[in-house]
Amino acid sequence: MIDFSSAATFFKEGGIFMYFMLGVAVVVISIATERFIVIGRANGLNGRKLIEDLVRAVKKGDMATARNISRMSGAPAAQVAESMLQFADADPARLQAVADDAATLALSPLTRRLPHLNVLANVATLLGLLGTISGLITAFSAVGAADPAQRSAFMAAGISTALNATAFGLIIAIPTLLLQGFLVGMVDGVAEQVDEMGIRLSQALGTRAMNLGAANVVAIPGQKAAGTVSVKPGGMAARGGAQ
Repeated sequence: MIDFSSAATFFKEGGIFMYFMLGVAVVVISIATERFIVIGRANGLNGRKLIEDLVRAVKKGDMATARNISRMSGAPAAQVAESMLQFADADPARLQAVADDAATLALSPLTRRLPHLNVLANVATLLGLLGTISGLITAFSAVGAADPAQRSAFMAAGISTALNATAFGLIIAIPTLLLQGFLVGMVDGVAEQVDEMGIRLSQALGTRAMNLGAANVVAIPGQKAAGTVSVKPGGMAARGGAQ
């Protein structure tokens, strides 16, 4: 196990680029922590139960309950549902457009700053490579100018700087890429719930509209309506209906 003194020696022997990579590591930790809080909060909400409750309420025709459920939840899927319920009587194309726009707005806060992690991982790798090149240049320059008795010491110091910089860069880059992949996977899980909400709620609203249309169909009896005008023989007009 590497103790604190060994870690300090490792860092010191890595050269000046170790400080730049340490700064990158601090930024990575800050972004990852903030994203874990935001995405974890959204992912922790029970989106499946929310979808089932909303679809059940819409199929029953209880739109007031459906709106209350969507307002009370902070899940991204609930934001999509709330927008769709505002246009419950719109045509399917319009409803799908509303769902797509709402999904974009709901998922945007979750994907924010995630691409930065990939950039920072590449920066850490390149800084480590730059530290490696710098250490090798220092080593070969010192070997050429140093006393023969000190050449091995200068060579060892230069190679140590080069290898430590490379190792530190990879120590930062690899976990950063893993963190980004894990966070992206969490966002994809929330996006699947948002898509499912849009599809199932759109279907439920379509079924509700068909049921309302069927309920509004009234059979017309085949009889003369009151208030019609009939013409009697002799040209006199009489108003039909009940007297």
